[in-house]
Amino acid sequence: MTVALQRRARGKQAYLSGSVAEDRVVAQYAVLGVPVVARRWRGAGAEVDLILRDGETLVFTEVKAARTHDQAIARLQQAQMRRIYNAAELYLANEPLGQLTEVRFDVALYDRHGTVQIVENAFGHF
Repeated sequence: MTVALQRRARGKQAYLSGSVAEDRVVAQYAVLGVPVVARRWRGAGAEVDLILRDGETLVFTEVKAARTHDQAIARLQQAQMRRIYNAAELYLANEPLGQLTEVRFDVALYDRHGTVQIVENAFGHF
């Protein structure tokens, strides 16, 4: 197998694993009564994994998967948080209240056992 094919196979596996993690996180939010507004929304050079609505609050959620929850949270870097925040600002431009919309930034952690842990307000303004 060539290097390009190996890279493509790893990318496909990562995509599929990410989709499974996102599906589990969506199911967890559904149990909490928090519906999904958008999945893998793109804007400003960043992708927001999940956008949900918790009452009047828009929830921008980054899903991180790893062997453990600790390893998953360690993968969230400040630069990525900044890109998500910037993408959220673009998304809010289309909301009726714009920048006055209540928002929350969560991180959803998914481990090798399929366990989901949602960390509410994991990061905020930069």
